[in-house]
Amino acid sequence: MGSVRGMSDATLPWERPLGATPLGDGHTRFRVWAPHPGEVALRVEGVDHELRDEGHGVLVADVEAGHGDDYAYVLDGHALPDPCTRHQPNGLRGPSRVVDPARLAWTDQRWRGVPLAELVLYELHVGTFSAEGTFEGAIPHLAALRELGVTAIELMPVAAMPGARGWGYDGVYHWAVHEPYGGPEGLARLVDAAHAEGLAVFLDVVYNHVGASGDQALTAFGPYFTGAYTTPWGEAINFDDAGCEPVREWVLQGATGLVRDLHLDGLRLDAIHAVYDSGARPLLEALGARVRRAVPHALIIAESGLNDPKVVRPPEIGGLGLDAQWADDFHHALRTLVTDEREGYYAEFGHVGDLAKALGRPFVHDGTFSTFRDRRFGAPAADRPVEQFVVFCQNHDQVGNRAFGDRLPPRAHPLAAFATLLSPFVAMLFMGEEYGEPNPFLFFADHIDEEIVVATREGRRREFAAFAAFAGEEIPDPMAPETFERSKLSRTEQPGLRDLYRRLLGARRALAGQEVDEVAFDERARWLRARRGAHRLVMNFADAPLHLADEGELVLATHLIEDGALPPLGGALLR
Repeated sequence: MGSVRGMSDATLPWERPLGATPLGDGHTRFRVWAPHPGEVALRVEGVDHELRDEGHGVLVADVEAGHGDDYAYVLDGHALPDPCTRHQPNGLRGPSRVVDPARLAWTDQRWRGVPLAELVLYELHVGTFSAEGTFEGAIPHLAALRELGVTAIELMPVAAMPGARGWGYDGVYHWAVHEPYGGPEGLARLVDAAHAEGLAVFLDVVYNHVGASGDQALTAFGPYFTGAYTTPWGEAINFDDAGCEPVREWVLQGATGLVRDLHLDGLRLDAIHAVYDSGARPLLEALGARVRRAVPHALIIAESGLNDPKVVRPPEIGGLGLDAQWADDFHHALRTLVTDEREGYYAEFGHVGDLAKALGRPFVHDGTFSTFRDRRFGAPAADRPVEQFVVFCQNHDQVGNRAFGDRLPPRAHPLAAFATLLSPFVAMLFMGEEYGEPNPFLFFADHIDEEIVVATREGRRREFAAFAAFAGEEIPDPMAPETFERSKLSRTEQPGLRDLYRRLLGARRALAGQEVDEVAFDERARWLRARRGAHRLVMNFADAPLHLADEGELVLATHLIEDGALPPLGGALLR
């Protein structure tokens, strides 16, 4: 009987569980893909062990070891962490540590997640959200978020990263959990506590690059990177070049393990437009399918700079099948109406008609010409349900990537919240916005390589040199500990704002399932009226009061309405 070349049901070696897998009998199976080095040994608690060859550069050993034991791979005489490490208790350059998911304590057996349409996300940075800057430190604040009307928290990246502090987008070992925050056990306690409060937990993960501090360590094992593409942040990960299959599995198994073993309710994928993959089997489609097989209620939300609905279209009609995607255009359309900002990519926004369009589907550029890009951009998304888009008036990028990390001005805040929270899309808050946090959210890092320290510091200063000259202030040094400390929440509240958020989120629940089915606006008078079922939203972006005609009963307003006049930068919900 003949056979067809390349056709086989056999599992390829790298498709078996990578990393350190406790076997439940006092032993752990260590499997690593390491085609580059000449000699590889496994070092567990200071003792070296031989590995057997499974083919295609994959090596394996079953060794007496368990939860909490330290190990490393010795490549041609140099000890390096496991690319699939789950814990780096002594930093990026220290040994890996075995994590047994069975040793994590859970009380959330009845938890079934939060449906996509019911999500109200709350993005937070673990290190600055609490005084402690840890997973444990976040737990006492969960009840207040639930009471506000939030249904899920979204953690900025917590993968093992350089130093003690950073945004997390320079993470290196994406299976691992940053030790200064509390490591994997601390994250498990936060997730369990959140579920007990009725809150889902999402984690921001970065699969488009790794922090430059880890490039050489990963390359010592195999071709984790490709020169075929470049990203703004580092070498592109090898998802479609020679040797890419084990690298793809590194991502797929890592994502699945985070959700399955740490009980996460889903992932937010950073900048998928920089995940370069020309293969016939898209990595991101496979990631969504793999994660859902492990945890059926898990959701995958993408950050995409493409304005392309194929991100969330089902695979059977050519999409990636992800559950939702961020929509920056909504933010830009809104921010330029409630502030006078018109620089950079804000320059092509600022019309009331932009927000009117975005309330239907949030891609303002849906195949239209973009002057910022000097080309047509985006595609129509009318076929996708509104819950597949995540909108916001603040997030870590739109605050932290400003020269001085400043948040929305207080005057603009109520109407921005009104438009965002009463939109038909999934809404996301950025930590502290619900009460008007006055402290900035600055860019900070703690790099461990001097050349990266210098490049980060000087790059930030060059990028914002014009802003610094205009403001008469020095750009904060991202490497200085005080820059990090200044970014911690003070929890000083703007009077009345938290109550407004609570009322808006209550009204949001009453509007559930109702799309915007009618929009009217006046560009010159700068007002917008939108209907959602039996309710009408009225927004005044002008500097003068807007007279409310006999438009129905007032449900709530951002400001006191006297003599039927909606104040400047005010919003009203009527029925």
